[in-house]
Amino acid sequence: MFDIGFSELLVIAIVALIAIGPQRLPKVARTLGHLFGRMQRYVNDVKADISREMELQELKKLQASMEDAARSMHDSVNRSVSETESELNKIAQSAQPAPDPYLDPAPPAPAAAPAPQQAELPLESNPQPPAQKQA
Repeated sequence: MFDIGFSELLVIAIVALIAIGPQRLPKVARTLGHLFGRMQRYVNDVKADISREMELQELKKLQASMEDAARSMHDSVNRSVSETESELNKIAQSAQPAPDPYLDPAPPAPAAAPAPQQAELPLESNPQPPAQKQA
């Protein structure tokens, strides 16, 4: 963090001992240690917040790119399906089946004379088989 060598620390310690005095130096050193620890925790918290924000921005970019990819995939599938549907409709319209004479009878010929009517036989409600002759 700071570029301070051992000799510089020794000079700072001697000046502090002379300026503060030997009785208050331990208490001041302890207080400076606590303040330095708080500063380090604060700096670490800020670093963590910044890294979380950067990760969040990266995740938002990733989400946006995934949504764009999904949207383009959806559009291409819809376009493909509609093209296939239109091709199939064109094929169905161009390839109309020939009329089947059994399914689609020809129009009836003009009737010259009325057809003779057959006598209607009464239907029996309970038909019985003919009796067999016994020999």
